[in-house]
Amino acid sequence: MGRKFRLNSTLKAYFLWPIYMTVLLLLMNLWIYVINKKAGYVMSVFTLLYFLLALSVFYLKRNQIYTELIRYGMDFAQVQKRLLKEMVVPYALLDNDGKIQWGNNEFADLFQGKKVIGKNISNIIPEITQDVLPKTGADEIAHATLNNRNYRVILRKVISPSFDDDNWTFYESENAWDTPNSIIAMYMFDETEIMLLQKENKNQKLVVGLLYIDNYDEALDSIDEVRRSLLVALVERKINKYMQGIDAIIKKLEKDKFIFVFKQKYLSVLQSTRFSILEEVRNVNIGNEMAVTISIGLGVNADSYITGYEYARAAIDLALGRGGDQAVVKDGDKISYYGGKSIQVEKSTRVKARVKAHAFREYVEAKDKIVVMGHAIGDVDSFGAAIGVYRIGKTFNKKVYIVINEITSSLRPMISRFMENPEYEDDLFINNDKAKEVVDANTLLVIVDVNRPSLLECEELLNYTRTVIIFDHHRQTNEAIENAALSYIEPYASSTCEMIAEILQYIGGNLKLRPLEADALYAGIMIDTNNFLTKTGVRTFEAAAYLRRNGADVIRLRKFFRTEFTEFKIKAEAISSAEAYLDQFAIAICAADEADSPTVLAAKVANELLDVKNIKASFVLTEFNNKIYISARSIDEVNVQVVMEKLGGGGHLSVAGCQLEDITIEEAVIKLKNTLDTMVKEGEI
Repeated sequence: MGRKFRLNSTLKAYFLWPIYMTVLLLLMNLWIYVINKKAGYVMSVFTLLYFLLALSVFYLKRNQIYTELIRYGMDFAQVQKRLLKEMVVPYALLDNDGKIQWGNNEFADLFQGKKVIGKNISNIIPEITQDVLPKTGADEIAHATLNNRNYRVILRKVISPSFDDDNWTFYESENAWDTPNSIIAMYMFDETEIMLLQKENKNQKLVVGLLYIDNYDEALDSIDEVRRSLLVALVERKINKYMQGIDAIIKKLEKDKFIFVFKQKYLSVLQSTRFSILEEVRNVNIGNEMAVTISIGLGVNADSYITGYEYARAAIDLALGRGGDQAVVKDGDKISYYGGKSIQVEKSTRVKARVKAHAFREYVEAKDKIVVMGHAIGDVDSFGAAIGVYRIGKTFNKKVYIVINEITSSLRPMISRFMENPEYEDDLFINNDKAKEVVDANTLLVIVDVNRPSLLECEELLNYTRTVIIFDHHRQTNEAIENAALSYIEPYASSTCEMIAEILQYIGGNLKLRPLEADALYAGIMIDTNNFLTKTGVRTFEAAAYLRRNGADVIRLRKFFRTEFTEFKIKAEAISSAEAYLDQFAIAICAADEADSPTVLAAKVANELLDVKNIKASFVLTEFNNKIYISARSIDEVNVQVVMEKLGGGGHLSVAGCQLEDITIEEAVIKLKNTLDTMVKEGEI
């Protein structure tokens, strides 16, 4: 219901006040009669005269006063209309559909004499769509650009009054906004200067950056001693010249570490060139066998310089954790990656492995039991690494459990040897439910072959214990396991089994590896390197030699990993249907419904496709558990990790993958092709 205001009744009451006052005079007259009759007669005469005079004024002057009030109201309305018309803020009235009904002079000037009355606002200001128009009394705010000026547009719905005789009503109920009498008032405020000042203020902010030379010692060792100083000078000259181009201040902290600061306005320049300094330094060659690579970490839009430095530290750690030769920009929670095109450089020293081994031993000795967990749908590498951790735990007399929910066909021959062996506990392998019962505050949780919580066998275990150890060889992403007590992530390593094999050599405690366990670790290296064809370095073969000395049998392993005839046919069909996309990417669909481990089979197909001439990378899609899995492989020309990251996955330069949900396999192929098209166009691959 509305509130009604009767204007005529109010005016009548106001004019009748003198007549109402006569009643007061009559009461006074009666009181005077009681005191003195003669005075009462005199008072009666004056009361009568007052009443007649007031009555005559009311009837004779009423129309004249009404006329003056109407004229005043009209003049006041004209002043209001003129002020509204000449208001310095562009102002217009729209109907509920967005059609312009009226606009003041400033609004008309925006369109330079063009007729806009009757046109839809979205046709002349595209930013103001039907979705932006207010539906209730709440204001809607939009931002628009017109004539190279920026405007903040406020849209307010107003209810027109409905007239009933001499009364008019303002509706305030919730349903009133649906009335056809409603209109939309639009105010436009020029915020061009404000935005320019905001942009200038943002551009003047200082960005903190850290630059590390990834392989300083290794690169110098690859060149004769006479030219080492020249190589260092050339690299530093490239870096200093690049920093001069962005008006940056750079300071050398150590022989291979720099800190620099620059204005944020240059950040877009660096991003548009995708940090060309990475390529410039990589191309420095004066006879050195190993190319020099650098990593950059930037902290952007921090509240303070200390926070900016912490952002830069987190970014450089992430860049190094992903293998180096790339730039990482951390803008709050948003992280962007650039570069990462070169193969990771293997570190020749084992100092880090020895330090990590000693630290790991301290955690093992301090806990009552150990739970080892890999990624979901575990493979041979995660299983072999878990077995290596098991042997470490047993060496120090600790109870060890390995979390495995699903045993794939590739893993079954290996794991069955442990299940059928009386030397190993019956409860060595447990599922998620049992793991939740076992893990407590005094449990050491060891995660192998994965560093992303969403890919774990049982992510909930992270909340059950405070001590988490990570061993992994995959590149890090912005999704990380937080508060790990010890994190050993080395993207240069061929496999997690290689890393664990090195840990075993330094852990101490008179550790003795059994042949069965050596087989598991050796198999992990063999599978992840595609029989020692990819990502192998000196330390890979040293780890393999250590495992061979401990009883690993290559012939036995080859028999274990022979393919079933059905899977061999599926693999052959997938290869025969493969498509050469853009003449450099092999894309295939592996219909592995009958296979026990479709994802493992897809990975094998991806490896096979790399043997085709001119194919730089292979992508094999398979459907499993209502998800689309993509296995990506390359040799050295394409970083498939950055491709998979665009699709929500990860991995490292030559081996990566992702999972897609709520999508068909045909739609996944289209999505993959669109991603490749975009990355090729933008020069990312």
